[in-house]
Amino acid sequence: MEKQNDPELLREHLANERTFLAWLRTSIGIMAFGFVVVKFSLFVKQIAFSLGTDAVVPNRGYSAAIGILLVSVGALMCLFSFIRYKRTEKLIRNRAYRHNSALLIVITAAVLLMSVALILYLIETT
Repeated sequence: MEKQNDPELLREHLANERTFLAWLRTSIGIMAFGFVVVKFSLFVKQIAFSLGTDAVVPNRGYSAAIGILLVSVGALMCLFSFIRYKRTEKLIRNRAYRHNSALLIVITAAVLLMSVALILYLIETT
């Protein structure tokens, strides 16, 4: 049976919590970036209007789709990181922790795909 105040166990739980909070900050950043992508064309139109010029803003809807996808990826990252945090917490408590990088692989792949989509969008609109 574990002791409640075992320093080694406390360190592991605190490290798990710091990792979760880092994932949470990253997910918030990705969601904020997605919001900016969605609203960017509106910003360009407003700047053009205030300068009295006609701005050519593509209306294909790519920025909205990419932005919404980024917000979705951020929300899923938040959910999956919480699930990972709770699973790791249980494994630490049972002293059965084994590293699993499945979440890292999935999130990295999703962010890379979003990056490629943004690059293609920027190439097409310039």
